[in-house]
Amino acid sequence: MSWQRKINKALVRFTGFQVNRVGNQGISTAAPVKTAPSKVKQTEAEIRPPADPKADRLLTAPIFIISPVRSGSTLLRSLMNAHSDLHAPHELHVRRLRVEFGTTLAAKAMEALGHNQADLEHLLWDRVLHRELVRSGKRFIVDKTPANAFAYDRIAACWPDARYIFLLRHPASIAASWYEASPDKRDREAAATDALRYMKAVERAKAALPGLTVRYEDLSAEPERVTREICAFLGLEWEPGMLSYGEQAVIQKGLGDWRDKIRSGTVQPGRELPDPDTILDSLKPMCRTWGYLA
Repeated sequence: MSWQRKINKALVRFTGFQVNRVGNQGISTAAPVKTAPSKVKQTEAEIRPPADPKADRLLTAPIFIISPVRSGSTLLRSLMNAHSDLHAPHELHVRRLRVEFGTTLAAKAMEALGHNQADLEHLLWDRVLHRELVRSGKRFIVDKTPANAFAYDRIAACWPDARYIFLLRHPASIAASWYEASPDKRDREAAATDALRYMKAVERAKAALPGLTVRYEDLSAEPERVTREICAFLGLEWEPGMLSYGEQAVIQKGLGDWRDKIRSGTVQPGRELPDPDTILDSLKPMCRTWGYLA
């Protein structure tokens, strides 16, 4: 390798620039190397259903629990996971998996095949979930990641046959539980503000997508009735074993509820509903929207 090429290689590595010309007057000004962007913002038109559902998707009718944080989604997925046809693992966060084009030629090659970046990400998401489902030996997968509420449109585009269960809880109870999960990181007002983002996202998803709405208060008070409704919605026979889900294989912070209550293996009573006079003003509109305040 010549000394000029060595210089170029070093410049590209450390600065992203390369030498244009070396002459009698020394090294000329350097020019930036053209590389494929590491992340391109995808337009709404690029987020689309599969061109060929049979060829592009391995999953059939995946189930998504769309819920805010601290709304009882770990309990619900545990009950559903106890069904012989349903595999409901810990939070999977597949929507955070990204595909990037390492070069412009790679982008061109995929475009020639009819794939854009969003298409490839959808293929990846589907493959990851399908692999998990196959390993379980069950028929349908259930994903309960609360952050999915922020990407309901992507999920609906990725899996046009997806089914949705919307899990609601009293907004003040959500905010209180969210604060108690990390009291050293935020005060009660900040916790309520952050939790409200999830609630609003769930409400947007609920307005845009068909599905079954259940409430945590009903689930914890009458688990048999609510799980029977869920099974009827999914076209499955109800199984008594759902009411005693046993120990979970994975319970850790960031992947679902990790506290002793969920570790009990059975449905525990929920907390009492808050006094209306104690509800933060910021939460009252959502309390009314979800029917917890007149």
